[in-house]
Amino acid sequence: MPVQRVNHHEFFEQVYNQTPIGVALIAPAGNWLKVNPAFCHMTGFTCEELMELRCQDLTHPEDSSKDNVEEAGLLDNKVKENIYERRFIKKNGEELWCSLHVTPVSDEGTSEPDYFICFIVDITDRIRAERKLSHSERIRANAERLAKIGSWKWDVVHDQITISEQVLEIFELDRTNQYYCAKDIYKVMSTADAASLREKIRDEEQRDPFVFEFKYARSKGRVKYIQLRGLIIYDEHQQPIELKGVLQDITEQKQVEFRLQETIERYTSLKKYNHDAIISFDMSGNIMNANPAAVKMTGCTVNEMVGKSIGRFIGASNLGLILRSRYDLAEKKMNAVLHRDGRETEVLATLAPIIINNVNVGYYLIAKDITEQKKLLVAKETAERMNQAKSDFLAMMSHEIRTPMNGVIGMTDLLLDTPGLSQEQEEYIQIIQKSGDSLLTIINDILDFSKIESGKTDLAVDPFDLQEIVTETVQIVKPLIREKKLDIHICIDEMLPVPLYGDASRLKQVLTNIIGNAVKFTPEGSVDIEVRVKEQCEENVYLKFKVKDTGVGIPAEKRQQLFEPFYQLDNFMTRKTQGTGLGLAISKKLIELMHGDIWIEDSVEPGTTFIFTACFKMNNEEVDQRIEFSQQMSRGTPLHILIAEDNEMNQLVLSKMIEKKGHFVDHVVDGKEAIDAVKRNAYDIVFMDVHMPNLDGFEATRAIKENLSSEECPYIVAVTANALRGDRDRCLKAGMDDYISKPIKSESIYQVIETYYNKKQMNR
Repeated sequence: MPVQRVNHHEFFEQVYNQTPIGVALIAPAGNWLKVNPAFCHMTGFTCEELMELRCQDLTHPEDSSKDNVEEAGLLDNKVKENIYERRFIKKNGEELWCSLHVTPVSDEGTSEPDYFICFIVDITDRIRAERKLSHSERIRANAERLAKIGSWKWDVVHDQITISEQVLEIFELDRTNQYYCAKDIYKVMSTADAASLREKIRDEEQRDPFVFEFKYARSKGRVKYIQLRGLIIYDEHQQPIELKGVLQDITEQKQVEFRLQETIERYTSLKKYNHDAIISFDMSGNIMNANPAAVKMTGCTVNEMVGKSIGRFIGASNLGLILRSRYDLAEKKMNAVLHRDGRETEVLATLAPIIINNVNVGYYLIAKDITEQKKLLVAKETAERMNQAKSDFLAMMSHEIRTPMNGVIGMTDLLLDTPGLSQEQEEYIQIIQKSGDSLLTIINDILDFSKIESGKTDLAVDPFDLQEIVTETVQIVKPLIREKKLDIHICIDEMLPVPLYGDASRLKQVLTNIIGNAVKFTPEGSVDIEVRVKEQCEENVYLKFKVKDTGVGIPAEKRQQLFEPFYQLDNFMTRKTQGTGLGLAISKKLIELMHGDIWIEDSVEPGTTFIFTACFKMNNEEVDQRIEFSQQMSRGTPLHILIAEDNEMNQLVLSKMIEKKGHFVDHVVDGKEAIDAVKRNAYDIVFMDVHMPNLDGFEATRAIKENLSSEECPYIVAVTANALRGDRDRCLKAGMDDYISKPIKSESIYQVIETYYNKKQMNR
């Protein structure tokens, strides 16, 4: 048979025109050089229209940058062919997904291609199907994730288990592997759970879907609770060949069940072991149940009580109040539960309704035995009476000691200001002054602690320079420092604001105690004082004080006791020091009032380091204005002051102190004379002794306040030998404006005068 010659050009032209896939020749610049009818049909453009466009003109905007990347290697002949997917935009605007197979064509010896042959397959239907499937898969996966349910299938014959993404997540398994065998699943179960599941699968009667729950121990000791639902498929020989089903994480559901069970058990336990008697009764008053405490309180068993009226134990009248819905009154009147032998137990009764399906079906009676509380109340009242007796005793002792002390200390202060004293006389007077101050310190410690302990100590808010406070404190103990030849170092933070606002006298009291102790218990060496800014905010500054000595030190087991009242170190060192043992207890209380704390620092070095913190204000415009006004007033017109005092010595001391500041003074000896004097003259301040003949200071003050308007009434200051907080309160309640206690020091008088100026400034 003769061989028929084929015209290759015609053959390829027919293939080019009749192939169902698109074929195109593309210039390196992207111009369409030639396209076949199939590609024109795909895009909706004619051949002539495509010749006027470039490949980039048809490319979807989101894929244009990808074109550049894919074709970059083709342009320099580094890549011989490339296959990739791209979107074109058809003439009607629709998306056309295509798979492109691009091959560069070039003459031999040239490095750049002359054109590209591109085979184009329409994959739009495939992409849409994949997207639809992917969307369905996402919906299914999300549903599984929300419900914490995953699907599984076990090919028993080939021992291959296929599990969904959610099952992988529940068991925290490797996501790259979705095929497992039975032993992989059994491994996540306990031995007992695995054995139970095997037994269930082997059960030939297991024809219906089964449910199996087990615990899965997660990483870090956490536990998940899993519920497995499955169906077993058998072959003709009744052998299982396949299992399939779902698996759900029921941890949250189990936790709710556990909490509910715990609540039920707690309620049962509470009812059973509660020390309070609990009796439930219906709307007719018939007892339904009772706990062991109620059995003990009534002397009746539960069986004996059930069905009986609760009025037998609480009284018929009280039951009547309950049944008439007068619960509050019933609770107040029910103060005892009757025992079967006639004894009564005093109780505090509470009623609680029993609500079932929004219907009140009865009540709980909760009866608390308050017999012991009654005993405690009696003990409390006894303690309060004893405490009052202590306060009265301290007040009496304060009055008896302070009255003569006022003369000793006051006259000593005045005597020291007398010109012409010899050095020897001055030394003797100073000894008297120091001895008087020491005695006063002991009295003040006892009274101070009593006030602080009762929580009635108020701190002043006045400006002060901390550097001055520290320096003045050191000066107090300077004689002892010189005597022991101690080195003292003071370091104060340069960032410390000046002035600070707070109670300078109380801070000085704390520093005097701590620095004084450091010097007292350091036979040789040094004492270091350091103040640092710990924290600073807009209005407040928190300071850290450190006092370190090289003294005898304090054993660790004794440190906490140091802050207890009346505790001293005698039990481990020879008694060489004086004091009440209240200093550190008072300091701790004062520091707490300053929003701070105090402790002893642990250290291997010799000696002791006390550290305490305190909070102070950094600015206070109101205080600054009062002080400025006070200073202006003190340099201005002298005040007219009346002293109502029956003791001549106290009169003399007060007069001299006031007159030294240029003020005018009048005297009276009892309350009646004070009232008459105030009616005749306009006084700025009246120093009123509270204990005077004929009419005491309290009655005199009330009479003055009643007879004069607030503008006419002078500033009345109570003067008393008592120094307890109760006396101060009594004075203020009587209408007095301020209070000072004997023995009177000049600083107290001047502070009162300054306070008067400050109040006058605020009332302007």
